[in-house]
Amino acid sequence: MRAYAPLTLTAALAAMALAACSPPAEAPKEPDPAPQPAPPVLAGVDLTQPLRALGTEPFWAVELTGSEMVYSGADRPEQRAPQGRPTMQGTMAIWEATTSAGNPLSVTLTATDCSDGMSNRTYPLTAMVRIGDETLMGCAATVSAIMSTGESGRVVDGAQPETPQPTG
Repeated sequence: MRAYAPLTLTAALAAMALAACSPPAEAPKEPDPAPQPAPPVLAGVDLTQPLRALGTEPFWAVELTGSEMVYSGADRPEQRAPQGRPTMQGTMAIWEATTSAGNPLSVTLTATDCSDGMSNRTYPLTAMVRIGDETLMGCAATVSAIMSTGESGRVVDGAQPETPQPTG
């Protein structure tokens, strides 16, 4: 048997040499990550951005921060509820939750222009808020659009506050 040992060793060395000259095996390719769903958009408004729905008579607002909905109103206690992704139905986006006080809260935004009745602003979204057994109507836009628009004009992101025109 000793006569065959060098031959076996030679064959093993030859196999190793061939393996060393071969290109490395490719690592298994990981599958592409699942595509992320497109952010919900309504009337050109990215609904993943902080939003504010507001109304008058009585004065009220709902802030949609991305993680929670915060309802506040004149002479009313603030109420908070978790904010998930909206249910999209045609030209409407609907969020539904229960506040920490146990009241149902529903925010429906519709892709129609809206005036708040107090300013000369035109908002891109109409808002309907139901909290408990009360229904409130108002307007909505991103917080950044509301903050960057003067007391008149279209409420859009990137709007410049109106500057007074020189007279006479």
